[in-house]
Amino acid sequence: MTSVNRQIRLAQRPVGRPDENTWKITTESIPEPSEGQFAVRVDYASVDPAMRGWINDVRSYVPPVGIGEVMRAHCVGRVHSSNNTDYPVGQIVSGPFGITEYAVSDGTDVQVVDEALAPARTWLGGLGFPGMTAYFGLLDVGRMKPGDTVLVSGAAGAVGSLVGQIAKLHGCRVIGIAGGRDKCGWLTDELGFDVAIDYKFESVGRALHNAAPDGIDVYFDNVGGQILNSALAVLRTGARVVLCGAISGYNATDPQPGPSRYLSLLVNRASMSGFIVTDYLDRFPEGMAAMSEWIRRGLVITREQVETGGVNAFGSTLNMLFDGANTGKLVLQMHEE
Repeated sequence: MTSVNRQIRLAQRPVGRPDENTWKITTESIPEPSEGQFAVRVDYASVDPAMRGWINDVRSYVPPVGIGEVMRAHCVGRVHSSNNTDYPVGQIVSGPFGITEYAVSDGTDVQVVDEALAPARTWLGGLGFPGMTAYFGLLDVGRMKPGDTVLVSGAAGAVGSLVGQIAKLHGCRVIGIAGGRDKCGWLTDELGFDVAIDYKFESVGRALHNAAPDGIDVYFDNVGGQILNSALAVLRTGARVVLCGAISGYNATDPQPGPSRYLSLLVNRASMSGFIVTDYLDRFPEGMAAMSEWIRRGLVITREQVETGGVNAFGSTLNMLFDGANTGKLVLQMHEE
């Protein structure tokens, strides 16, 4: 058994796309828990688009990762040693452990993982923050109702794939925007989307007018940019736009322009709302109960794309998100099995 703990730390803030100079691998001893603490062997780390924003030194909904700090990440792992009776050795847990092979915690923001409901890595996807983002973003912020036409961008990603399925469960017509024939086929053939638009091979604006000639009621935006403009052009009266992410501009080196078609909000008496899932922490039990039941019954399909290589592969795995190289939830396996 190894006696060292490797970690990814932020070496410098990137300008544009993160590269090998952004990160530094450090090695130290496996941490020993103090009284009331426990140590976790991290098995899987969630790799998320939001990580790009976390390493910018700008005001945001969470403080930026500091230079020299372990990269922030939500993870699942198994308790390795413990001085906390609530978390015995062998217990599987999820929490904000970071990109590190071992972590110490006192239980703050840690959740016990029940593999009877779903495999551990699914607790980083459908039963993790992506699942809660889809659930509350669509139902609360988007105020989706049966019969709505729902459009979601980044539809083959961790959040978008769940948004579309939840909307279908509630009797909506669902249009997804994704990149590539394989992703679009997955949306329609396996997840039940009504229409999938391939932004790499067709005009999104033209395809939207064909797919939704009467307009859309909810747009769940994960990408921003020109696709947001195209969605604003097809809003129906009273439509709701949920701003969840804008991955198309995360590596931009210049300030990104706002949507040029924002007056569609005025004309259609529509709304556009920003959304951060942690605002709903006190309601996570509600979302977890619903998502776990849908997953158990096979009504919602979750997919985790697990990349191997541990800390050495973190930088390249993160950049997969900006290349559109993942389908479903992107997860990094931290140890060789």
